Order: sequence, then C-alpha cells, then structure tokens
Amino acid sequence: MKTFLSGLLFIFFFIQVSAQAPAATVPEFQFYKADGKTFTKTQIIPAHKSLFVFFDATCSHCQKTMLELSKRYEEVKKLNIYLVSLDQHITMNDFMSKYGKNLIGKKNVLLLEDRDHVFIPLFKPTKYPSLFLYSPKNTLVFNTSGDKELPKLFEAISK
Repeated sequence: MKTFLSGLLFIFFFIQVSAQAPAATVPEFQFYKADGKTFTKTQIIPAHKSLFVFFDATCSHCQKTMLELSKRYEEVKKLNIYLVSLDQHITMNDFMSKYGKNLIGKKNVLLLEDRDHVFIPLFKPTKYPSLFLYSPKNTLVFNTSGDKELPKLFEAISK
C-alpha cells in the first residue's frame, strides 16, 4: 500500500511539474562560462532577441536540434544564443564539435553550465531540448520542447 501511495504521489507531482507554464519573462539566473566566470540576466544584450536552449549532450533530440541551429546559423546570427546544460564544459565542447560546428566561436553564442541546477525551477522546461525565445524586452515570444516544432521556432525568429 505504501508503494502504491508513493507511486500515486510521484505521478501527481509529475503532472503538476509538466503543467507549469514556462517563464513568461527571463528570470534572474546565474550560469557559468567556460572560464568559470558567472553570467547573469544583467549581461544579456538588450537590443536583440535571446534564445535559451536547454540541452543534454547525450540526448538525440538535442543533437538534432543543435545540428539544425548550426546548419541555419544565418537565420539566428542576430540573436543572443545561450546554450545551457547541466553537463560540464568539456562535455559541452565535445557535443558542440560534433553537432554545433557552425556555432563555435560566434560572438552571439555562449555556452553556459548550469552548475547550480537553477534552469529547471526558473525557466520550467518540460523535456530536452527546451527552447525559449525572448524579445529584446525579455518577454517570452515562443517556447518548445523536443525537435518537432523547429520550423515554428524559425518562424518566430523571423518575425
């Protein structure tokens, strides 16, 4: 009976978490750059839309998404692109060398480590990858999870 109740509680919690709305505005956060320095909301370049991509290096949907973003760099080059992962930078760099080659070294692309595990409670993603497109005023324009709605993302970017 205790196992049944625990399972039921877990399912209820999962439904509640998945029903949460994504962050309507960019929340206050602190992530880490490869050099160990922090990156916060105050450092976002305000003149451009910002795309936050929450990914895991072992996720096949994340790999497909990063390949698409890399392939279509010309369409995203005017965005601030923040690639955020719970993975360490060495793992993220390996991932990028395989799936995000055209994004490496671009001044509008920043790889960020979520060392403090704050992305999930702040942005409220539902699964990997989660993409959040914010306006220059930091309001949510579009968000999606997985790789099925990438065409809609690129439509939102072009508006």
